[in-house]
Amino acid sequence: MAASYCCCSSTINLSTPFLGVRRRRRLMNLASDRCFRPMKVPPKVIALLWGPKRTAEQRKDNPSLGTFPLTGPPSENLSSAGVRPLEVCVSVLSSISKVPSKDWDACAMDATGPEKLNPFLTHAFLSSLEESNCAVKETGWLPQHVIAQDQFSNVLGVVPLYLKSHSYGEFVFDHSWADAYYRYGFQYYPKLQCCIPFTPVTGERILVRDCWFKDQVFSILVQAIKKLTEKYQLSSLHVTFPSESEWHKMNDFGFLQRIGMQYHWKNRNYNNFDEFLMDMKQSKRKNIRQERKKISIQNLKMKRLRGDEIKAKHWDSFYQFYRNTTDNKWGRAFLTKDFFHIIGAKMGDHVLLIVAEEEGVLVAGALNIIGGDTLYGRLWGCLPRAYYPNLHFEACYYQAIEAAIELKLKKVEAGAQGDHKVQRGYLPVTTYSCHYIVDEDFRRAIQDFLVHERDQVKQVMKLLNDSGPFKVGLD
Repeated sequence: MAASYCCCSSTINLSTPFLGVRRRRRLMNLASDRCFRPMKVPPKVIALLWGPKRTAEQRKDNPSLGTFPLTGPPSENLSSAGVRPLEVCVSVLSSISKVPSKDWDACAMDATGPEKLNPFLTHAFLSSLEESNCAVKETGWLPQHVIAQDQFSNVLGVVPLYLKSHSYGEFVFDHSWADAYYRYGFQYYPKLQCCIPFTPVTGERILVRDCWFKDQVFSILVQAIKKLTEKYQLSSLHVTFPSESEWHKMNDFGFLQRIGMQYHWKNRNYNNFDEFLMDMKQSKRKNIRQERKKISIQNLKMKRLRGDEIKAKHWDSFYQFYRNTTDNKWGRAFLTKDFFHIIGAKMGDHVLLIVAEEEGVLVAGALNIIGGDTLYGRLWGCLPRAYYPNLHFEACYYQAIEAAIELKLKKVEAGAQGDHKVQRGYLPVTTYSCHYIVDEDFRRAIQDFLVHERDQVKQVMKLLNDSGPFKVGLD
């Protein structure tokens, strides 16, 4: 869940020349998150339009981003009509509903492969966010999905893209960058965001069909979203939680590279939970067993529900749990009750809801999504004013591990934040993001900051891995 921040009160003279080393140093300091502190109240403003207004080209529905030629041997891979594709037409769509689900999902499947299916990239998940009014213009998430088609209208690639008027729900924090722009009289918002809304899960972002010219389509799409940034006269374009391979590729297109950290559990071909425990140091193994015993002592019953086993009453209860979590942590409830009902209907057995019952009454739950080789832990909550020691660890971590072992999945992604995850078997892994900053001076300043930040993240990850809970010698 994203934290809320406010600017510190220091002032900058806007007449300072935009030249020289002094400016870069000041911009670099502003790019640091030290310029921000947590707010004590939840934000009530959804759209933050800082800085002076600038004249921008009138945005039209479904604008074209141009037609690009394809190059290659004319004898290769003819279309169904017996003619080789010669060009790629790229345009912007204001809703994912304008793309047939079979075409979008074909791009997503080809981008990842069926064995590594990422369910958050599917038409079902992304359309659920729009249909439930979570990722829409009114919440500061205006869909601007990009689609590439050949001259026969065959869909060759798609990009989940949003025009954003704030930085909430992204999990790669750039609030201080917006503050730096504001202090120099520039407008940071709106910006373009290529991501899965409210979902810090790594996966492909440029979704391209598996064809002989896929590298060309990838390049065309990346250049197209950069062109859209300039067409709309925006400050920046951000690609968050891309795959590592995409992260490297985008460096060649002028994107700044940033890394972060999450906690994942790795399945070493375990047959059961006890086998996993035997790989841990004795003290950690003992602690986990003690924590799990406390669940039965509290007369709690854990259940793992999938597909049709999840009823409307479960989603109603889980929404109450979710709102309790967001309210207590001063976060904004990005997701609506309708969203949970819709993904339950659309995504079927990909949804795993772990619930805790006390005397037949639901008291807590954890939402997970099942992918091709990964269990994705997403949201957690319990009844208001309820306290059950260690229930959070049981529902979110230990039940997820048991489910992954049972489903023969390779890993569990438990998300960011929380060093306590390390002692429960979830180790730090690197996450990635790419940032295209239009203004050259700001780009250089942020690049300097990212170099120092990257060194710090790597150092923290090393310290956490060195003090990990597993026996020496495990990979």
